Amino acid sequence: MRLGALLGRQEEMAREPRQLADLCRAFEDAGFDSIWTPQAMGRGFMFSDPFVALTVAATVTELEIGTAVVQLPLYEMPDFAHRMASLAQLAPDRFVLGIGVGSTRTDFVVVGKDYDERFHAYQRKITELRQWRDTGRYLDHDLSIWPHLLGKPPLLLGTWGKNVEIAARDYDGWIASAKNRTTDEILRSLSKYRSCGGKRAVVSTIRVGSETDLDLLARQLEIYEEAGVDDAVLMPLEGSPPLNVLRQLVSRE
Repeated sequence: MRLGALLGRQEEMAREPRQLADLCRAFEDAGFDSIWTPQAMGRGFMFSDPFVALTVAATVTELEIGTAVVQLPLYEMPDFAHRMASLAQLAPDRFVLGIGVGSTRTDFVVVGKDYDERFHAYQRKITELRQWRDTGRYLDHDLSIWPHLLGKPPLLLGTWGKNVEIAARDYDGWIASAKNRTTDEILRSLSKYRSCGGKRAVVSTIRVGSETDLDLLARQLEIYEEAGVDDAVLMPLEGSPPLNVLRQLVSRE
């Protein structure tokens, strides 16, 4: 099982412009396999824009980079496709795009989008996004995306419940958030996902702080690995153990 790191809130780090790049290098130096970033706005704190943060990660490391996840209904698709292709150019074989419908109303309020219509908006926009990604065109519009980037990046669906069947059928992978789900809940959904033919399975947002019991965390990660999870993504918080200690919780074999 691969071990990734999720870029968290950076209130203190944000005072020093180079700290984000330094953190990405620290993840690589500690032996993590990937760097991921979430998306949140209007919640009383700030995350870096996911495309900006991953541009930094792509530039200063050789690790895989991914979003976990961006909320597709918040974007207009030509702009989103342009950002996606621009980031893919920096890391053509290292960038995976985790996308979702969105679950927090304030994110939609900030950008003037209708939260209650998010599922309808998602269905329309994922169709457009696939067209942009695979052809560089939508209807009569052409972004002139570099030909070698067409069909990139892989799309992973961040979702829950019955929608894991959609992730298995129509996407390159599935992202489950451990923030509000128990290990047992995730494993039950993983079983459904695999039974439907699902490929890559990522468990993200495994929060690690000063109060985390490392023995319990190690057992949790072992359970995920035994169940066939492909990637576990830790979210180190203030006061979390050193990165090299966290990396040792999962075998490199």
